[in-house]
Amino acid sequence: MSRLPFYLLVGVLMIAGIALSVHRHVQFEVPWTPGEQRQVWEIEAQVNFTARGGPAMVDMALPSHQKGYRVLTENTASPGYGLSFLEDERGRRAEWSIREAAGSQQLYYSVQLLVAPDARPPQSRRPELQEVVWERPFDTAASQVIERAWQRSATPFTFARELIRDFNDDRQGENARLLLNQFDRAPLLVRLLNEAGVHARVVSGLMLEDGRRRQSLSSWVQVFDDDRWSLFNPVTGEQGRPDNLLMWEDSGQAVLEVQGGTNSRISFSMIQHNQPAAAAVRNQLANDTLINFSIHSLPLEEQALFQTILLIPIGALVVVLLRVLIGIKTSGTFMPVLIALAFIQTTLMTGLIGFLLIVAVGLVIRSYLSHLNLLLVARVSAVIITVIAIISIFSVLSYRFGLNAGLTITFFPMIILSWTIERMSILWEEEGPKEVLIQGGGSLLTAVLAYLAMNNPWVRHITFNFLGVQMILMSLILLLGNYTGYRLLELRRFKPVTED
Repeated sequence: MSRLPFYLLVGVLMIAGIALSVHRHVQFEVPWTPGEQRQVWEIEAQVNFTARGGPAMVDMALPSHQKGYRVLTENTASPGYGLSFLEDERGRRAEWSIREAAGSQQLYYSVQLLVAPDARPPQSRRPELQEVVWERPFDTAASQVIERAWQRSATPFTFARELIRDFNDDRQGENARLLLNQFDRAPLLVRLLNEAGVHARVVSGLMLEDGRRRQSLSSWVQVFDDDRWSLFNPVTGEQGRPDNLLMWEDSGQAVLEVQGGTNSRISFSMIQHNQPAAAAVRNQLANDTLINFSIHSLPLEEQALFQTILLIPIGALVVVLLRVLIGIKTSGTFMPVLIALAFIQTTLMTGLIGFLLIVAVGLVIRSYLSHLNLLLVARVSAVIITVIAIISIFSVLSYRFGLNAGLTITFFPMIILSWTIERMSILWEEEGPKEVLIQGGGSLLTAVLAYLAMNNPWVRHITFNFLGVQMILMSLILLLGNYTGYRLLELRRFKPVTED
Protein backbone atom coordinates (compact mmCIF):
# COMPACT_ATOMS: atom_id res chain seq x y z
CA MET A 1 0.00 0.00 0.00
CA SER A 2 1.35 3.43 -0.95
CA ARG A 3 2.53 5.61 1.94
CA LEU A 4 2.28 8.76 -0.16
CA PRO A 5 -1.05 9.97 1.37
CA PHE A 6 0.43 9.47 4.84
CA TYR A 7 3.51 11.56 4.08
CA LEU A 8 1.35 14.20 2.37
CA LEU A 9 -0.77 14.45 5.53
CA VAL A 10 2.34 14.78 7.71
CA GLY A 11 3.77 17.42 5.36
CA VAL A 12 0.54 19.44 5.32
CA LEU A 13 0.32 19.40 9.11
CA MET A 14 3.97 20.43 9.49
CA ILE A 15 3.77 23.26 6.93
CA ALA A 16 0.42 24.53 8.26
CA GLY A 17 1.70 24.58 11.84
CA ILE A 18 4.89 26.41 10.90
CA ALA A 19 3.00 28.88 8.69
CA LEU A 20 0.42 29.72 11.38
CA SER A 21 3.13 30.22 13.99
CA VAL A 22 5.27 32.44 11.73
CA HIS A 23 2.20 34.47 10.69
CA ARG A 24 1.27 35.04 14.32
CA HIS A 25 4.80 36.16 15.17
CA VAL A 26 5.21 38.50 12.18
CA GLN A 27 1.70 39.91 11.85
CA PHE A 28 0.79 40.23 15.52
CA GLU A 29 4.32 40.57 16.97
CA VAL A 30 3.90 37.77 19.47
CA PRO A 31 7.44 37.02 20.74
CA TRP A 32 9.02 33.58 20.36
CA THR A 33 10.46 33.66 23.87
CA PRO A 34 8.64 34.49 27.10
CA GLY A 35 9.32 37.86 28.70
CA GLU A 36 10.97 39.15 25.57
CA GLN A 37 9.54 42.63 25.89
CA ARG A 38 6.36 43.58 27.72
CA GLN A 39 4.26 41.82 30.30
CA VAL A 40 0.47 42.07 30.30
CA TRP A 41 -2.04 40.84 32.86
CA GLU A 42 -5.56 39.97 31.77
CA ILE A 43 -7.99 39.95 34.69
CA GLU A 44 -11.63 39.00 34.54
CA ALA A 45 -14.13 39.82 37.30
CA GLN A 46 -17.31 37.77 37.41
CA VAL A 47 -20.25 39.22 39.37
CA ASN A 48 -23.03 36.83 40.42
CA PHE A 49 -26.26 37.72 42.21
CA THR A 50 -29.91 36.70 42.38
CA ALA A 51 -32.31 39.34 41.06
CA ARG A 52 -35.67 39.83 42.78
CA GLY A 53 -37.68 40.39 39.62
CA GLY A 54 -37.69 44.20 39.51
CA PRO A 55 -35.15 46.92 38.69
CA ALA A 56 -31.55 46.10 39.54
CA MET A 57 -28.38 48.18 39.81
CA VAL A 58 -24.84 46.90 40.27
CA ASP A 59 -22.02 49.22 41.29
CA MET A 60 -18.49 47.80 41.16
CA ALA A 61 -15.10 49.38 41.85
CA LEU A 62 -12.58 49.35 38.99
CA PRO A 63 -8.79 49.43 39.05
CA SER A 64 -7.00 52.57 37.88
CA HIS A 65 -3.47 53.53 36.84
CA GLN A 66 -1.22 52.82 39.78
CA LYS A 67 2.35 52.11 40.71
CA GLY A 68 3.64 49.33 38.47
CA TYR A 69 0.50 48.92 36.33
CA ARG A 70 -1.25 50.85 33.57
CA VAL A 71 -4.75 50.08 32.28
CA LEU A 72 -4.73 49.26 28.56
CA THR A 73 -8.25 48.15 27.65
CA GLU A 74 -11.51 47.29 29.38
CA ASN A 75 -14.38 45.09 28.20
CA THR A 76 -17.69 43.99 29.69
CA ALA A 77 -20.25 41.30 28.93
CA SER A 78 -23.70 42.18 30.30
CA PRO A 79 -26.53 41.36 27.84
CA GLY A 80 -29.61 43.49 28.44
CA TYR A 81 -27.92 45.81 30.95
CA GLY A 82 -27.10 49.46 30.59
CA LEU A 83 -23.52 50.31 31.51
CA SER A 84 -21.73 53.49 32.55
CA PHE A 85 -18.14 54.08 33.66
CA LEU A 86 -18.04 56.69 36.42
CA GLU A 87 -15.18 58.52 38.10
CA ASP A 88 -15.70 60.65 41.21
CA GLU A 89 -14.34 61.02 44.70
CA ARG A 90 -14.98 57.31 45.25
CA GLY A 91 -12.64 56.40 42.36
CA ARG A 92 -13.39 54.62 39.10
CA ARG A 93 -16.53 52.49 39.11
CA ALA A 94 -18.77 50.58 36.69
CA GLU A 95 -22.53 50.87 37.06
CA TRP A 96 -24.87 48.33 35.45
CA SER A 97 -28.63 48.89 35.40
CA ILE A 98 -31.69 47.06 34.10
CA ARG A 99 -35.41 47.70 34.40
CA GLU A 100 -36.41 44.13 35.15
CA ALA A 101 -34.33 41.09 36.09
CA ALA A 102 -35.18 37.82 37.84
CA GLY A 103 -33.18 34.80 38.93
CA SER A 104 -29.45 34.18 38.69
CA GLN A 105 -27.50 36.97 36.99
CA GLN A 106 -23.90 37.03 35.73
CA LEU A 107 -21.93 40.11 34.72
CA TYR A 108 -18.37 40.09 33.38
CA TYR A 109 -15.71 42.77 33.41
CA SER A 110 -12.22 42.21 31.98
CA VAL A 111 -9.23 44.51 31.96
CA GLN A 112 -5.77 44.36 30.41
CA LEU A 113 -3.02 45.83 32.56
CA LEU A 114 0.44 46.59 31.22
CA VAL A 115 3.25 46.02 33.69
CA ALA A 116 4.87 49.45 33.74
CA PRO A 117 7.56 49.93 36.41
CA ASP A 118 7.65 53.66 35.65
CA ALA A 119 3.92 54.15 36.21
CA ARG A 120 3.10 56.23 39.26
CA PRO A 121 -0.18 56.29 41.18
CA PRO A 122 -2.30 59.41 41.42
CA GLN A 123 -2.08 61.34 44.67
CA SER A 124 -4.06 59.53 47.33
CA ARG A 125 -6.16 61.81 49.50
CA ARG A 126 -5.96 61.27 53.23
CA PRO A 127 -9.28 60.07 54.68
CA GLU A 128 -10.99 61.89 57.50
CA LEU A 129 -10.90 60.46 60.99
CA GLN A 130 -13.99 58.42 61.82
CA GLU A 131 -15.90 59.05 65.00
CA VAL A 132 -15.55 55.79 66.90
CA VAL A 133 -18.15 54.69 69.44
CA TRP A 134 -17.64 51.49 71.44
CA GLU A 135 -20.10 49.55 73.52
CA ARG A 136 -19.12 48.09 76.84
CA PRO A 137 -16.93 46.14 77.51
CA PHE A 138 -15.25 46.73 74.13
CA ASP A 139 -14.40 50.35 75.01
CA THR A 140 -12.11 49.25 77.84
CA ALA A 141 -10.49 46.53 75.74
CA ALA A 142 -9.87 48.96 72.86
CA SER A 143 -8.33 51.57 75.16
CA GLN A 144 -5.94 49.05 76.69
CA VAL A 145 -4.90 47.65 73.30
CA ILE A 146 -4.24 51.18 71.98
CA GLU A 147 -2.29 52.17 75.08
CA ARG A 148 -0.08 49.09 74.91
CA ALA A 149 0.82 49.63 71.23
CA TRP A 150 1.22 53.40 71.68
CA GLN A 151 3.93 52.97 74.29
CA ARG A 152 6.02 50.86 71.91
CA SER A 153 5.72 53.18 68.89
CA ALA A 154 7.02 56.54 67.72
CA THR A 155 5.21 57.27 64.44
CA PRO A 156 1.84 56.38 62.87
CA PHE A 157 3.55 53.62 60.88
CA THR A 158 5.29 52.05 63.85
CA PHE A 159 2.08 52.34 65.87
CA ALA A 160 0.13 50.53 63.16
CA ARG A 161 2.77 47.80 62.99
CA GLU A 162 2.79 47.22 66.75
CA LEU A 163 -1.01 47.32 66.91
CA ILE A 164 -1.35 44.62 64.24
CA ARG A 165 1.26 42.44 65.94
CA ASP A 166 -0.75 42.57 69.17
CA PHE A 167 -3.50 40.73 67.29
CA ASN A 168 -1.21 37.94 66.07
CA ASP A 169 -1.48 34.54 67.69
CA ASP A 170 1.88 34.73 69.47
CA ARG A 171 1.14 38.12 71.13
CA GLN A 172 -2.65 38.02 71.28
CA GLY A 173 -4.01 38.96 74.69
CA GLU A 174 -7.48 38.69 76.18
CA ASN A 175 -8.45 42.18 75.02
CA ALA A 176 -7.43 41.40 71.43
CA ARG A 177 -9.36 38.12 71.46
CA LEU A 178 -12.45 39.87 72.81
CA LEU A 179 -12.37 42.46 70.04
CA LEU A 180 -11.72 39.90 67.29
CA ASN A 181 -14.75 37.90 68.42
CA GLN A 182 -16.93 40.94 67.74
CA PHE A 183 -15.29 42.69 64.75
CA ASP A 184 -13.59 41.75 61.52
CA ARG A 185 -9.83 42.22 61.69
CA ALA A 186 -9.21 44.93 59.05
CA PRO A 187 -12.16 47.24 59.97
CA LEU A 188 -11.29 46.75 63.65
CA LEU A 189 -7.72 47.91 63.08
CA VAL A 190 -8.96 51.02 61.24
CA ARG A 191 -11.32 51.84 64.13
CA LEU A 192 -8.48 51.52 66.64
CA LEU A 193 -6.13 53.62 64.49
CA ASN A 194 -8.78 56.33 64.07
CA GLU A 195 -9.43 56.42 67.80
CA ALA A 196 -5.70 56.96 68.34
CA GLY A 197 -5.76 59.86 65.88
CA VAL A 198 -4.11 57.99 63.00
CA HIS A 199 -5.69 58.38 59.56
CA ALA A 200 -6.32 54.96 58.00
CA ARG A 201 -8.78 53.02 55.87
CA VAL A 202 -9.39 49.54 54.50
CA VAL A 203 -8.48 48.99 50.84
CA SER A 204 -8.91 45.91 48.65
CA GLY A 205 -6.20 44.30 46.56
CA LEU A 206 -5.81 41.31 44.25
CA MET A 207 -2.73 39.09 44.44
CA LEU A 208 -1.64 38.40 40.86
CA GLU A 209 -0.64 34.78 40.18
CA ASP A 210 -0.52 33.40 36.67
CA GLY A 211 -3.33 31.01 35.76
CA ARG A 212 -5.35 31.42 38.97
CA ARG A 213 -9.14 31.15 38.87
CA ARG A 214 -11.98 32.05 41.23
CA GLN A 215 -9.83 34.25 43.43
CA SER A 216 -11.13 36.83 45.87
CA LEU A 217 -9.86 40.22 46.99
CA SER A 218 -7.80 40.60 50.15
CA SER A 219 -8.12 43.45 52.65
CA TRP A 220 -5.20 45.75 53.46
CA VAL A 221 -4.87 48.65 55.88
CA GLN A 222 -3.66 51.93 54.37
CA VAL A 223 -2.09 54.14 57.04
CA PHE A 224 -1.22 57.83 56.53
CA ASP A 225 1.53 59.91 58.10
CA ASP A 226 0.88 63.45 56.86
CA ASP A 227 1.18 63.20 53.05
CA ARG A 228 2.90 59.83 53.09
CA TRP A 229 1.09 56.51 53.29
CA SER A 230 1.96 52.85 53.56
CA LEU A 231 0.13 49.54 53.27
CA PHE A 232 0.01 47.00 56.09
CA ASN A 233 -0.98 43.36 55.98
CA PRO A 234 -3.71 43.11 58.66
CA VAL A 235 -2.76 39.52 59.45
CA THR A 236 1.04 39.57 59.61
CA GLY A 237 1.73 43.26 60.18
CA GLU A 238 4.20 43.40 57.28
CA GLN A 239 4.63 46.91 55.94
CA GLY A 240 4.84 47.70 52.24
CA ARG A 241 3.10 46.71 49.07
CA PRO A 242 4.04 43.33 47.52
CA ASP A 243 5.18 43.49 43.91
CA ASN A 244 2.32 41.29 42.72
CA LEU A 245 -0.44 43.18 44.53
CA LEU A 246 -2.92 45.06 42.33
CA MET A 247 -4.94 47.65 44.21
CA TRP A 248 -8.50 47.09 42.99
CA GLU A 249 -10.24 49.56 45.31
CA ASP A 250 -8.07 52.17 47.07
CA SER A 251 -10.52 54.77 48.40
CA GLY A 252 -12.04 52.81 51.28
CA GLN A 253 -15.39 52.21 49.53
CA ALA A 254 -17.32 48.98 49.00
CA VAL A 255 -16.03 46.90 46.10
CA LEU A 256 -19.49 45.69 45.08
CA GLU A 257 -22.94 47.13 45.79
CA VAL A 258 -26.10 45.51 44.42
CA GLN A 259 -29.59 47.00 44.57
CA GLY A 260 -32.54 44.82 43.69
CA GLY A 261 -30.68 41.55 44.25
CA THR A 262 -29.36 39.19 46.90
CA ASN A 263 -26.46 36.75 47.37
CA SER A 264 -24.05 39.00 45.47
CA ARG A 265 -20.45 37.88 45.10
CA ILE A 266 -17.46 38.62 42.92
CA SER A 267 -14.60 36.35 41.83
CA PHE A 268 -11.51 36.92 39.72
CA SER A 269 -9.55 34.94 37.13
CA MET A 270 -6.23 36.09 35.79
CA ILE A 271 -3.58 35.14 33.31
CA GLN A 272 -0.25 36.70 32.37
CA HIS A 273 1.35 36.74 28.92
CA ASN A 274 4.21 38.59 27.30
CA GLN A 275 4.03 40.79 24.22
CA PRO A 276 6.19 43.39 22.52
CA ALA A 277 5.35 46.88 23.73
CA ALA A 278 3.63 47.89 20.46
CA ALA A 279 1.49 44.77 20.39
CA ALA A 280 0.57 45.23 24.04
CA VAL A 281 -0.65 48.77 23.45
CA ARG A 282 -2.62 47.84 20.33
CA ASN A 283 -4.08 44.81 22.13
CA GLN A 284 -4.19 42.81 18.93
CA LEU A 285 -4.39 39.46 20.65
CA ALA A 286 -8.07 40.13 21.34
CA ASN A 287 -8.82 40.56 17.62
CA ASP A 288 -9.08 36.91 16.66
CA THR A 289 -9.81 35.94 13.08
CA LEU A 290 -9.90 32.54 11.43
CA ILE A 291 -6.20 32.85 10.50
CA ASN A 292 -5.27 34.31 13.88
CA PHE A 293 -7.06 31.51 15.71
CA SER A 294 -6.14 31.54 19.39
CA ILE A 295 -7.70 30.97 22.77
CA HIS A 296 -7.20 34.55 23.91
CA SER A 297 -10.82 35.31 23.05
CA LEU A 298 -12.03 32.84 25.70
CA PRO A 299 -12.88 33.92 29.24
CA LEU A 300 -9.84 34.14 31.51
CA GLU A 301 -10.86 31.12 33.56
CA GLU A 302 -10.90 28.91 30.46
CA GLN A 303 -7.62 30.41 29.23
CA ALA A 304 -5.91 29.47 32.50
CA LEU A 305 -7.27 25.93 32.11
CA PHE A 306 -6.09 25.63 28.50
CA GLN A 307 -2.62 26.84 29.44
CA THR A 308 -2.17 23.51 31.21
CA ILE A 309 -4.13 21.37 28.73
CA LEU A 310 -1.99 22.53 25.80
CA LEU A 311 1.08 21.07 27.52
CA ILE A 312 -0.28 17.50 27.29
CA PRO A 313 0.85 16.99 23.63
CA ILE A 314 4.41 17.82 24.75
CA GLY A 315 4.20 15.05 27.35
CA ALA A 316 2.69 12.70 24.76
CA LEU A 317 5.63 13.36 22.41
CA VAL A 318 8.09 12.53 25.20
CA VAL A 319 6.26 9.26 25.89
CA VAL A 320 6.27 8.30 22.19
CA LEU A 321 9.99 9.07 21.90
CA LEU A 322 10.92 7.01 24.96
CA ARG A 323 8.68 4.05 24.13
CA VAL A 324 9.09 3.84 20.35
CA LEU A 325 12.75 4.81 19.89
CA ILE A 326 14.33 3.86 23.22
CA GLY A 327 12.00 1.06 24.34
CA ILE A 328 11.37 2.13 27.94
CA LYS A 329 8.54 0.16 29.55
CA THR A 330 5.88 2.08 31.49
CA SER A 331 2.89 1.08 33.58
CA GLY A 332 0.10 2.34 31.37
CA THR A 333 0.61 4.15 28.11
CA PHE A 334 0.05 7.78 29.11
CA MET A 335 -0.05 7.47 32.89
CA PRO A 336 3.38 9.23 33.08
CA VAL A 337 1.88 12.32 31.37
CA LEU A 338 -0.83 12.61 34.02
CA ILE A 339 1.75 12.14 36.78
CA ALA A 340 3.90 14.86 35.13
CA LEU A 341 0.88 17.20 35.21
CA ALA A 342 0.58 16.50 38.93
CA PHE A 343 4.31 17.26 39.36
CA ILE A 344 3.69 20.69 37.80
CA GLN A 345 1.24 21.44 40.61
CA THR A 346 3.27 19.87 43.44
CA THR A 347 6.90 20.60 42.36
CA LEU A 348 9.15 17.69 41.37
CA MET A 349 10.61 16.55 44.70
CA THR A 350 7.32 16.78 46.59
CA GLY A 351 5.56 14.95 43.78
CA LEU A 352 8.13 12.14 43.61
CA ILE A 353 8.07 11.56 47.36
CA GLY A 354 4.28 11.69 47.47
CA PHE A 355 3.91 9.32 44.50
CA LEU A 356 6.32 6.75 45.94
CA LEU A 357 4.69 6.86 49.37
CA ILE A 358 1.17 6.49 48.00
CA VAL A 359 2.07 3.62 45.65
CA ALA A 360 4.14 1.81 48.30
CA VAL A 361 1.41 1.96 50.95
CA GLY A 362 -1.22 1.13 48.32
CA LEU A 363 0.68 -2.00 47.25
CA VAL A 364 0.84 -3.23 50.85
CA ILE A 365 -2.92 -2.79 51.29
CA ARG A 366 -3.59 -4.25 47.82
CA SER A 367 -1.62 -7.38 48.74
CA TYR A 368 -4.09 -7.93 51.60
CA LEU A 369 -7.08 -7.39 49.31
CA SER A 370 -5.75 -10.06 46.93
CA HIS A 371 -6.29 -12.66 49.68
CA LEU A 372 -10.00 -11.79 49.88
CA ASN A 373 -10.68 -13.07 46.33
CA LEU A 374 -12.81 -10.07 45.40
CA LEU A 375 -14.19 -9.40 41.95
CA LEU A 376 -12.19 -6.94 39.82
CA VAL A 377 -14.66 -4.04 40.03
CA ALA A 378 -15.00 -4.33 43.80
CA ARG A 379 -11.25 -4.70 44.25
CA VAL A 380 -10.41 -1.62 42.16
CA SER A 381 -13.14 0.36 43.96
CA ALA A 382 -11.60 -0.62 47.28
CA VAL A 383 -8.18 0.50 46.02
CA ILE A 384 -9.64 3.88 44.95
CA ILE A 385 -11.09 4.43 48.43
CA THR A 386 -7.76 3.36 49.92
CA VAL A 387 -5.84 5.86 47.77
CA ILE A 388 -8.19 8.66 48.86
CA ALA A 389 -7.66 7.69 52.50
CA ILE A 390 -3.86 7.57 52.05
CA ILE A 391 -3.78 11.01 50.42
CA SER A 392 -6.00 12.42 53.18
CA ILE A 393 -3.81 10.97 55.93
CA PHE A 394 -0.58 12.20 54.32
CA SER A 395 -2.07 15.68 53.84
CA VAL A 396 -3.14 15.91 57.49
CA LEU A 397 0.20 14.60 58.77
CA SER A 398 2.21 16.97 56.57
CA TYR A 399 0.11 19.89 57.79
CA ARG A 400 0.57 18.84 61.41
CA PHE A 401 4.34 18.72 60.94
CA GLY A 402 4.34 22.11 59.20
CA LEU A 403 5.15 20.67 55.76
CA ASN A 404 2.72 22.69 53.67
CA ALA A 405 4.21 21.32 50.44
CA GLY A 406 2.73 17.95 51.37
CA LEU A 407 -0.77 19.35 50.96
CA THR A 408 -0.26 19.56 47.20
CA ILE A 409 -0.32 15.76 46.76
CA THR A 410 -4.09 16.11 46.44
CA PHE A 411 -3.38 17.12 42.81
CA PHE A 412 -2.47 13.51 41.97
CA PRO A 413 -5.09 11.80 39.73
CA MET A 414 -6.61 9.34 42.19
CA ILE A 415 -8.16 6.99 39.61
CA ILE A 416 -4.84 6.72 37.73
CA LEU A 417 -2.99 6.03 40.99
CA SER A 418 -5.52 3.32 41.85
CA TRP A 419 -5.10 1.58 38.49
CA THR A 420 -1.32 1.91 38.80
CA ILE A 421 -1.40 0.13 42.15
CA GLU A 422 -3.70 -2.54 40.71
CA ARG A 423 -1.47 -3.12 37.66
CA MET A 424 1.69 -3.16 39.77
CA SER A 425 0.16 -5.70 42.14
CA ILE A 426 -0.92 -8.02 39.32
CA LEU A 427 2.49 -7.61 37.68
CA TRP A 428 4.19 -8.51 40.98
CA GLU A 429 2.11 -11.69 41.24
CA GLU A 430 2.61 -12.74 37.59
CA GLU A 431 6.11 -11.50 36.66
CA GLY A 432 7.81 -10.83 39.99
CA PRO A 433 9.31 -7.75 41.65
CA LYS A 434 11.95 -7.24 38.94
CA GLU A 435 9.36 -6.43 36.28
CA VAL A 436 7.57 -4.13 38.75
CA LEU A 437 10.79 -2.19 39.27
CA ILE A 438 11.43 -2.01 35.52
CA GLN A 439 7.97 -0.70 34.63
CA GLY A 440 7.65 1.45 37.74
CA GLY A 441 11.09 2.96 37.24
CA GLY A 442 10.36 3.51 33.55
CA SER A 443 7.10 5.25 34.40
CA LEU A 444 8.80 7.56 36.90
CA LEU A 445 11.67 8.34 34.52
CA THR A 446 9.20 9.14 31.74
CA ALA A 447 7.10 11.28 34.08
CA VAL A 448 10.17 13.25 35.22
CA LEU A 449 11.36 13.86 31.65
CA ALA A 450 7.83 14.86 30.59
CA TYR A 451 7.65 17.22 33.57
CA LEU A 452 10.96 18.85 32.65
CA ALA A 453 9.76 19.35 29.07
CA MET A 454 6.26 20.58 29.99
CA ASN A 455 7.35 22.90 32.81
CA ASN A 456 9.93 24.72 30.70
CA PRO A 457 8.91 28.42 30.48
CA TRP A 458 9.77 28.58 26.79
CA VAL A 459 7.62 25.51 26.06
CA ARG A 460 4.71 26.88 28.10
CA HIS A 461 4.91 30.19 26.22
CA ILE A 462 5.11 28.60 22.75
CA THR A 463 2.29 26.10 23.27
CA PHE A 464 -0.07 28.73 24.70
CA ASN A 465 0.58 31.54 22.21
CA PHE A 466 1.13 29.51 19.01
CA LEU A 467 -1.57 26.92 18.44
CA GLY A 468 0.14 25.97 15.16
CA VAL A 469 2.65 24.12 17.35
CA GLN A 470 -0.05 21.51 18.02
CA MET A 471 -0.06 20.63 14.30
CA ILE A 472 3.73 20.32 14.33
CA LEU A 473 3.55 17.99 17.33
CA MET A 474 0.87 15.91 15.58
CA SER A 475 3.05 15.51 12.48
CA LEU A 476 6.06 14.44 14.59
CA ILE A 477 4.00 11.88 16.51
CA LEU A 478 2.61 10.48 13.23
CA LEU A 479 6.14 10.13 11.88
CA LEU A 480 7.28 8.33 15.04
CA GLY A 481 4.25 6.06 14.82
CA ASN A 482 5.50 4.94 11.40
CA TYR A 483 8.85 3.77 12.83
CA THR A 484 9.36 -0.01 12.60
CA GLY A 485 13.08 -0.33 13.39
CA TYR A 486 14.85 -1.59 16.49
CA ARG A 487 14.45 0.15 19.79
CA LEU A 488 17.64 1.31 21.47
CA LEU A 489 17.30 -1.05 24.44
CA GLU A 490 16.65 -4.00 22.10
CA LEU A 491 20.17 -3.71 20.70
CA ARG A 492 21.42 -5.46 23.83
CA ARG A 493 20.41 -8.73 22.15
CA PHE A 494 23.30 -8.32 19.73
CA LYS A 495 25.92 -7.95 22.47
CA PRO A 496 27.10 -11.64 22.17
CA VAL A 497 27.81 -11.04 18.45
CA THR A 498 30.20 -8.19 19.26
CA GLU A 499 31.90 -10.34 21.91
CA ASP A 500 32.51 -13.19 19.40
